[in-house]
Amino acid sequence: MPITSELRPDGVRLVTMNAPPVNALTVQGWFDLATALDEAGRDLATKVVVLRAEGKGFNAGVDIKEMQHTTGFDALLGANRGCYAAFKAVYECAVPVVAAVNGFCVGGGVGLVGNADCIVASDDAYFGVPEVNQGALGAATHMARLVPQHMMRTLYFTARTIKAADLVQFGSVLEVVPRDRLDEAALEVAGEIAAKDGRVIRAAKAALNGIDPIDVNKSYRFEQGFTYELNLMGVSDELRDDFAGTNKGGKA
Repeated sequence: MPITSELRPDGVRLVTMNAPPVNALTVQGWFDLATALDEAGRDLATKVVVLRAEGKGFNAGVDIKEMQHTTGFDALLGANRGCYAAFKAVYECAVPVVAAVNGFCVGGGVGLVGNADCIVASDDAYFGVPEVNQGALGAATHMARLVPQHMMRTLYFTARTIKAADLVQFGSVLEVVPRDRLDEAALEVAGEIAAKDGRVIRAAKAALNGIDPIDVNKSYRFEQGFTYELNLMGVSDELRDDFAGTNKGGKA
């Protein structure tokens, strides 16, 4: 199963992505992730979620090859709606979400962690939004929650990546640890949260979302509108075809 959910006795729920080779999720994978997070929030036994991944990287975005092998716009619409649902599910999860990021976290991966409440990363982790390379837009909303405005714009226009260690200075990544200690570090933070009164933590999550200066759901949906335009223009298909022909993973 690409998405699994496991509740520990201490109330920490592990939601894991495991979609080899690079955790580029299919349309169904994004919706399955959203469902797992929604269900976690509804389960009162869940006090905190740790969003993690198996494999060499956290998340490589959408499965571009699935999109290119589907006629019409069904895959595009499905991927956009699936990403929207998954990002929204992280943000609106009734309990805090701790992201444990290993290796690459690009495109849709940034959408997930940008909406998380706490980020712990391994020392090989890096983040990026390479959408412009594939004729798409999106996740600037979420990258802007990780880095200052001008840094976000530079990363977005150039499709450069930034190391997790560099995000510590901005306060968006809590700590960077060796790869073999990532789960331990994430569980340590999650354990601190789980030890609190769950009723208070759920109220705190709702309160913090309520005072957020940016509506991340509307902001991301606005970005997606330009992705639709680029697809109608034929630009996106051209760039995705080039990408799919030279890359085995598929990411956006």
